[in-house]
Amino acid sequence: MSEHHNHGHSHDAGHSHVHTNNKKTLFFSFLIITLYMIVEAVGGMVTNSLALLSDAGHMLSDSIALAIALLAFWFGEKAVNTGKTYGYRRFEILAASLNGITLIGISVYIFYEAIQRFSHPPEVATTGMLIISIIGLLINILVAWIMMRGGDTENNLNMRGAFLHVISDMLGSVGAIAAALLMIFFGWSWADPLASVIVAALVLRSGYFVTKSSLHVLMEGTPQNVNLNEITDTIQQVDGVKGVHDVHIWSITSSLNALTAHIVVDGDKTIYETEAILQKIEHILEHKEIRHVTLQAESEKHNHENSIFCTTKADTPHAHAHPH
Repeated sequence: MSEHHNHGHSHDAGHSHVHTNNKKTLFFSFLIITLYMIVEAVGGMVTNSLALLSDAGHMLSDSIALAIALLAFWFGEKAVNTGKTYGYRRFEILAASLNGITLIGISVYIFYEAIQRFSHPPEVATTGMLIISIIGLLINILVAWIMMRGGDTENNLNMRGAFLHVISDMLGSVGAIAAALLMIFFGWSWADPLASVIVAALVLRSGYFVTKSSLHVLMEGTPQNVNLNEITDTIQQVDGVKGVHDVHIWSITSSLNALTAHIVVDGDKTIYETEAILQKIEHILEHKEIRHVTLQAESEKHNHENSIFCTTKADTPHAHAHPH
């Protein structure tokens, strides 16, 4: 059995640098968003604007999302132990899924409130609403810029979840500005609940995608950036490999993919020769975004299935054993 961990120290150093940047970015974003969320919530109540209140509700979810994301990075750094052999890295994915579910819940509540307001539109203090929503837009643009500049919003699911919150919140502010202008110039009282419905649709969309991505990780799904067939073909093309089966690829957390597989080699090869083959596979896989690799070498006489997937049933006795 060959066990491999990332052997590029510079890669690890770069990873930890990105990690620190993510934390700093999240902390500043959290402070700015939380302070303005309080301003917007008070403003929404004073002006009686659902568009502002829904945007404040969204900012609250932003604030919670950023706080959870910060906690996730903090928990993720805790050392591995005998009870948690992967440490607390999976907490980041739990945070992202909680984040997504919160967004879906908020959007449903906004839809419900908006329906009530379409039939009974209340008086809205439009000038106050306009001023607060313009400031809200500027705050969101600032936070989005901070996140894009300082954080890994592309590859880190946790950061991407928090970033999506801010982007859809920015669009929510645009909706509130448009609603305020329509009410000021045309007296269209339905513009306020309509803007809040548009915000709710954006919130629902980002909530759905964050939840879907994080549940895929929790269900041990094949990572989005990895093609299983391409990986097995690559392994089989390595000189000395006669076959591959029992392949499992999953994500432990964002940007940390893992693989286990059984590799069939010529039984006449020495342990050193077999080890060289396994090390070559590990090196190739590292360049294909798989940083944690465990390979089991078997001879061609070993009684194994032809399928690349493990077909052992979980409810059979000795489920981990393969027939000989």
